[in-house]
Amino acid sequence: MIISRTPFRVSLFGGGTDYPGWYSHHGGAVIGTAINKYCYLTIRDLPPFFEHKHRIVYSKVELPSSVAEIQHPSVRAVLSEMNEHSGIEIQHQADLPARSGLGSSSSFTVGLINAVRAKKGLISSPQYLASEAIRIEQDVIKENVGSQDQVWAAYGGTNFIEFKNNGEINIHPLIMNNETITSLNAHLMLFFTGLSRISSEIAEKKIANLDSRKSQLESMFNMAYQARDIMQSSHCYIQDVGEMLHESWLLKKQLADNISSSDIDEIYTSAVSAGAYGGKLLGAGGGGFLMFLAPPDKHDAIKRSLTKLIHVSVKIGACGSKIVMYEPNGFYQNL
Repeated sequence: MIISRTPFRVSLFGGGTDYPGWYSHHGGAVIGTAINKYCYLTIRDLPPFFEHKHRIVYSKVELPSSVAEIQHPSVRAVLSEMNEHSGIEIQHQADLPARSGLGSSSSFTVGLINAVRAKKGLISSPQYLASEAIRIEQDVIKENVGSQDQVWAAYGGTNFIEFKNNGEINIHPLIMNNETITSLNAHLMLFFTGLSRISSEIAEKKIANLDSRKSQLESMFNMAYQARDIMQSSHCYIQDVGEMLHESWLLKKQLADNISSSDIDEIYTSAVSAGAYGGKLLGAGGGGFLMFLAPPDKHDAIKRSLTKLIHVSVKIGACGSKIVMYEPNGFYQNL
């Protein structure tokens, strides 16, 4: 049995500039962090005592007789691309719900690649995991996804990521002092709206609008660099970061009309009225998690204003995808 653990992420600035259709012409940059909430994937050889050859367990249970019959697009693509056709059982568990704006689909893909390669006795670098997950999601499955979520899942940490015109991706860890890290953790609030959505469908309209939203994306691109300098300064004021998030959220809503809704806008306004500096809807939009930066002494008031939502406590800077159990032959080994 092999188990991979892969973090979810919170994106802060620059989202939208990580779509290949944008950065291949203009370049892109994002800031975000992996959080201490995870996707777990368990893989083992399936004993040959069943009518089905594979067992895939996630929100559904699939019992296919071949890889080609697997409905889950990431599982089918990864197993096919890695020529893994022997009987296999894959089980998925997660700390947070899927389709919620935390990069869960890419965490799944990265974690699956990591686990399947470990099953073959192969160690995977973060660079390999990120690039292979990007290839599978964008080129094989052909989903409407950007290129940042796979990087957070593979590398972890709190980073400034640059997307070059030639396709090169540069990952720069944010060098923050302990006071800034502690303050960010203390100010960060995450709320689940209860609304799930398929990010690829939301992103499709946003991608179609890239050329007509050039000024907004250029502003979001520049904002990532500004935020990098603020967050790495010796005296980072979280209020400045929060107010930039508010500005970024207003720009993001202009990328497509299905990113927000009247319900989401009402939730956002309630949190700001209760004391939040600013925030954003995470991921492509349409639902999922709302993130805010707010003074710790305002947290209780914000929670009272959002009593219908689930508050989730998180910490920033989690480690990237790793193999947490490696027992390919029924006993523990160090990979």
